[in-house]
Amino acid sequence: MQVEIFSDVVCPWCAIGKRRFESALGRFEHADEIEVVWRAFELDPEAPARRQGDRIERLARKYGMTRQQAEQANDRLTAVAAVEGLDFHFERARAGNTFDAHRLLHHARSAGPGVQDALKERLLVAYFTEGAAIGERETLVRLAGEVGLDATECAEILAGDRYVDEVRADERAALELGVTGVPFFVVDGKFGIPGAQDPDTILDVLRRAWTKAHPLELVTPADLAGSGGVCEGDTCAV
Repeated sequence: MQVEIFSDVVCPWCAIGKRRFESALGRFEHADEIEVVWRAFELDPEAPARRQGDRIERLARKYGMTRQQAEQANDRLTAVAAVEGLDFHFERARAGNTFDAHRLLHHARSAGPGVQDALKERLLVAYFTEGAAIGERETLVRLAGEVGLDATECAEILAGDRYVDEVRADERAALELGVTGVPFFVVDGKFGIPGAQDPDTILDVLRRAWTKAHPLELVTPADLAGSGGVCEGDTCAV
């Protein structure tokens, strides 16, 4: 069964959602039969490689808040992240365009099982905890190398146009699904989970999707066919 997760590497709720999904998956009886695919979603496709200016002021302006309210919102989000074991440092964050990060995530998927998830994790930690300039190609190549990808090949990918079409395809798919915010989980192509829901909710959807994909098949031994062997109401066939 496949779970596709639309998200961005500069999205705090995506990082929180990843942890909650992992918690749910850890309790799912068929976790070893789940393929997780990270799909591209750009929160700000027009962002420069490195965004300049005051992040708090941008946040306040975007949501019509005062600076104090924006700071308090960041503090609340940091506290929520901490519950999930994440160490957010918004004061270090260096935002930028994430298109190239998504291209490398596609490359990581082609490199073998688990590599895409490892790179996704590395990018999130680099941005939210370490303050890495996530939109700069030198940073991306370094981070990709840290999870085992060939740094020279990654640099060549970013210098060209490989995986451009794949990222655009993800974005079109999100549009067709009506995804306007992330994270957004698509379970087995049939169930959609919007936002960073709690692990119990995610686990419930995983189980429902599994049951739907693997319906119970009734088997009746030929020698018992039509002979009963069941009780119905207050009578039993003999």
